[in-house]
Amino acid sequence: MDYTNLLEQYKCKACVLSVDTYEDGTYGNILCVTGNKLMKDNIEDLTKRPFEDNSPYYMSFPKDMNFEDFIYRSAVLHQPLHTYVNLYQMGLWIEMYLLPLDSDKEGTGYCLYSYTVSPKASEDTMSDVAPETSSKVIQACIKFRGGEDFLKAIQEVTSDIREICDAFRCCVLTLDTDKEECMLLGDAYSAGHPSFLTDAKVRKEFYQLASTWEDTLAGSTCLIIKNEQDMNELKERNPEWYASLAQFNVESMVLFPLKYNGKTLGYIWATNFDIENTVKIKETLELTTFFIGSELANYQMLTKLEILGTIDLMTGSLNRNAMNNRVSTFDASKEDVKSIGILFADLNGLKRINDNNGHHEGDRFLKKAAAVLRQVFVDDEIYRAGGDEFMVLCINDTEEEFDAKLRKIRELSEKQANVSFAIGSCFEWKDTDIRRALHKADEDMYEDKKEYYSRHPEMRFR
Repeated sequence: MDYTNLLEQYKCKACVLSVDTYEDGTYGNILCVTGNKLMKDNIEDLTKRPFEDNSPYYMSFPKDMNFEDFIYRSAVLHQPLHTYVNLYQMGLWIEMYLLPLDSDKEGTGYCLYSYTVSPKASEDTMSDVAPETSSKVIQACIKFRGGEDFLKAIQEVTSDIREICDAFRCCVLTLDTDKEECMLLGDAYSAGHPSFLTDAKVRKEFYQLASTWEDTLAGSTCLIIKNEQDMNELKERNPEWYASLAQFNVESMVLFPLKYNGKTLGYIWATNFDIENTVKIKETLELTTFFIGSELANYQMLTKLEILGTIDLMTGSLNRNAMNNRVSTFDASKEDVKSIGILFADLNGLKRINDNNGHHEGDRFLKKAAAVLRQVFVDDEIYRAGGDEFMVLCINDTEEEFDAKLRKIRELSEKQANVSFAIGSCFEWKDTDIRRALHKADEDMYEDKKEYYSRHPEMRFR
């Protein structure tokens, strides 16, 4: 057929695509049959080479499994399709329409493909979706904005997406590139198949697999595996991932990266989903993940700010602000505890090291002191109360357990070169008063420091 006259009627970039089909239901060659002048000029400008009729489609457009699926659905299954996607690697948004065309060639289907490209997302276009899709997305947004607990909301949204996909399992996963570890924020699954990634070792192993997904996506907005042909494509791209899916009997999967400002924060995926509803699922998730990515970025930013507000960045201990808040909340809530053990540890000799060797050596000294405390008070709360002073709070220890920790910290600090603590402590059983215990431990610490200086007068000017 001659499509030239048809294409030139379009005032946007347009072309005709063909796809060959086989008796087993798979498809093969996808060609760009021809295009209008707007499309050809655009392709030549992007590729820096002349456009050729009847060339493989990936000579003109990015090779993409989802795009191929849309072409197949339109050209072979005669479905008119519309979608709006973010080509994030190119920094572009593309709105595309595919319309089925008659075919005069057996075993080959045709469709008309027209598209517009813009550097920024259009709110009007993004919101122009089916009412059912809009309803699902709005429900997700309300759950995020309607509650104060982000993790509870993300679990509810994950469960909703699993129902939309009619999937075996749906997960929301984040990646921590610094720790090389992944974390499940949401996990909805069929009965009898419990959550995974609960073990730190497994999370690190799974991170290594998940870190390969971005390369496997190869710039696509998502990955959709519907059948054996798609699985074979994945096997070629990422054999390790394919083997993992095969091990857990995954026959279909949809995976979307969660992005914000071009950065991948994590992924959402559903396995063994309803492939008959693929287009609707893709449309819903494209829009939902846009909002999830934004909410996730906000949650991570607030979490980071909270950490910055409570952690002493030099030593990794909780800071004085966190200590004051802990004491206040302990007082106000009247926690039901059997005992409290308070330890004040003042680092001897810090000023001398700063004066003689410089503050960088003093910082190393502080870090070493904090590390010694963490060796002993593994499950307890360690605070940097001041410049060279630490406070440790032990909850529900027996007096014997608390005394054993005191002996161990003294032994360790004596064995560590240049680490010496002046230590004060107080242990209270049942009738616990945290402020009284703090005051008593502080007084004991100063008495211990006086004794230290009496034995080491050369260290008096710390």
